[in-house]
Amino acid sequence: MEKKDAGSKAIEEATVSLLNAAEEGGGVTREILTETKKLWHIVGPSIFTGLATYAIVIITQAFGGHLGDLELAAISIINIFTLGFNYGLLLGMASALETLCGQAFGAKKYYMLGVYMQRYWIILFLCCILLLPMYLFATPILKFIGQSDDIAELTGTTALYVIPVHFAFAFFFPLNRFLQCQRKNKVVAISAGVSLAAHILVCWFFVYGYKLGIVGTMASVNVPWWLNNIILFVYSTRGGCTLTWTGFSYEAFTGLLEFTKLSVSSGIMLCLENWYYKILILMTGNRVNAKIAVDSLSICMSINSWELMIPLAFFAGTGIRVANELGAGNGKGARFATIVSIALSLIIGLFLTVLVVIFHGQIGSFFSSSEDVINAVDNLSGLLAFTILLNSVQPVLSGVAVGSGWQSYVAYINLGCYYLIGIPLGLTMDWVFKFGVKGIWAGMIFGGTAIQTLILIIITTRCDWDHEAYKASMRIQKWSVPDARN
Repeated sequence: MEKKDAGSKAIEEATVSLLNAAEEGGGVTREILTETKKLWHIVGPSIFTGLATYAIVIITQAFGGHLGDLELAAISIINIFTLGFNYGLLLGMASALETLCGQAFGAKKYYMLGVYMQRYWIILFLCCILLLPMYLFATPILKFIGQSDDIAELTGTTALYVIPVHFAFAFFFPLNRFLQCQRKNKVVAISAGVSLAAHILVCWFFVYGYKLGIVGTMASVNVPWWLNNIILFVYSTRGGCTLTWTGFSYEAFTGLLEFTKLSVSSGIMLCLENWYYKILILMTGNRVNAKIAVDSLSICMSINSWELMIPLAFFAGTGIRVANELGAGNGKGARFATIVSIALSLIIGLFLTVLVVIFHGQIGSFFSSSEDVINAVDNLSGLLAFTILLNSVQPVLSGVAVGSGWQSYVAYINLGCYYLIGIPLGLTMDWVFKFGVKGIWAGMIFGGTAIQTLILIIITTRCDWDHEAYKASMRIQKWSVPDARN
């Protein structure tokens, strides 16, 4: 009888243990689903916004590619050298708003977001003025770094027509971050969709209707960017953000020096990443048959950059979720958001990598009618697939850095990995081992991006999240401004 009771008791205890485990597992599952929902509320519209925004570049490049190989090369250099370099710097500087606005929103200091955005309008506008020589003197700069004369001359002439886009960045990036940190991503996505539709119509009329050629192709880019700015500005200031927009404030002109220091750290961190593969295009410009090399590589980089809009959406989503949780004093929540974001981005990256492997032979035909260019793109598709896979993790880790305020620290890591290891290794693969463009690209992937990703993984896994939450509360107190409504 005692044995029977003992057996029954053992079964009962085992059953209770299983039920507790199931309940615990169900709790974890619910937490994952809840965090995934919060993340996708930011990431989903951000993916559409990123794809729509970068589609402007892709469509412009596609129109230019069918004008001729020289025109495609010139447009590619503009997108990568002038617009691309400055885009990376201004985007990086504006990403500091994700730290500030995200943590302020998490701490329910809503009124601070509008003042922060105005400060960054001023800072980025002044920065745009300093960067104007990139457009005004594009031809001599390109010749100095080794581009062929015909590409440099056409690029320099056409670059003048995209100066308005350059200044549009200064207003768009702060507006975008301002709305994203409030989780108003649907508004940003709708605005991007409307702007993209306008660009397609304007580009078609300029190129085929009015026969304006490459000048019309690049000039058409101004329309969607400024239309996007107008839509978001009207929404933000005319009742769409009653908690966070309290009107224009003199506070925007205070503390600009300290904010500039923070934004420069953030800008250096991200622009070192953004510029890295763009330098790869410039390194091919002085090769034999430069037009084919530049065209094929720029097509691969355009596809990579377009696909990168998905990891960059996770970059933004992760940065905002981590900043929100740290601002609310929840270090464990920030850690959990990081894990979920990396897992989701990696799954999507694997899927897109498989697509590139399957359709490697058809990729180049969308951008060019030249068989030489199409074959060159096919030859580079393996490296493109691996780059896409690696980029599904690295931007998410950078998002953790932005949400936590580690920009200065990560900037040093990027400088060391990308420019002291990656580029020298890529040049060695080309000059010493004669692997050509594939060698340059492979060296930059394995020598720079892979090592940087590994270091960020180590830093993230060893992070003391409770201490980061404490640092966030101190940061909010430091940057706090009076509420204009009080």
